[in-house]
Parts: sequence; structure tokens; C-alpha cells
Amino acid sequence: MKIVHAQTVLTDEQLEALKKKSNETSTKDALSIAVQHYLECEYTDLNDEMWTRKLEKVVQKKNQKY
Repeated sequence: MKIVHAQTVLTDEQLEALKKKSNETSTKDALSIAVQHYLECEYTDLNDEMWTRKLEKVVQKKNQKY
């Protein structure tokens, strides 16, 4: 496995929100968790199928309430 060093620019507010959401105190760990989630999440495919799946799940949840 080849490992590379990557950088990005974030506001302090974005970074703090990411740390809070990921329940991590270090920037490195919070970013690592965010990237891993993005790569695994079915909703990050930028195509029409992604929106179809998301809408289906929203409708299913709504139907379960009634």
C-alpha cells in the first residue's frame, strides 16, 4: 500500500464541526474518518442512481411512520 500526504483548506468552524461529528480530537483522525466514510457511503456516487436510492429510503421511512 502506498501512502501519500494530502492537504486541504478548511475554516476553523468546519474543522471543529468535523471533529465533533466524528467524535475525534485530532484533525488527522477526524479527516481520516470523514474520507473513509465518503468512500464507503452509497450516497456519494454522483449520479441519478444515488438520488433514486436516497429518495426510496426517505419514502420507506415515511411509510413506516404511518
